[in-house]
Amino acid sequence: MRAVVQRVKWAKVEVEGEIVGQIDRGYMVLVGCEDGDGDKDRKYVEDKIAGLRVFEDENDKMNLSIEDVGGSLLIISQFTLLGDVRGGRRPSFIKAARPEFAREMLEQLMDNLRKRGLTVETGRFQTHMEVSLLNDGPVTILIDSRKGF
Repeated sequence: MRAVVQRVKWAKVEVEGEIVGQIDRGYMVLVGCEDGDGDKDRKYVEDKIAGLRVFEDENDKMNLSIEDVGGSLLIISQFTLLGDVRGGRRPSFIKAARPEFAREMLEQLMDNLRKRGLTVETGRFQTHMEVSLLNDGPVTILIDSRKGF
């Protein structure tokens, strides 16, 4: 499972002109599921998202987590994170998980983050979405469960 976490001042996602999810201070997170991902991968990404310390403390050091600052999450499904461009110019998505499985993994990830007390917004799975954000820093972190354990 891969996630791109961007610290934002605000973020929103629109589908056909309708805002379907929006947050103020927090993370905009793109998530891609790979064939073979399981509970261990999801738990790794979940723990990293909740525990990342990329918000400044009183000494301007990135030392606080999203839980510490009461931030929100906008989580967007993004199968293109699994695009492989090593073989040419057109990405191959052969390693991306099937939509049914990816949806289930994403839902479980969001449910578990909500159980931690975090506010979680999302887009609409398998639709064309327009995502807007104001990246704060900029701070952008890549999390890849396959490189984590």
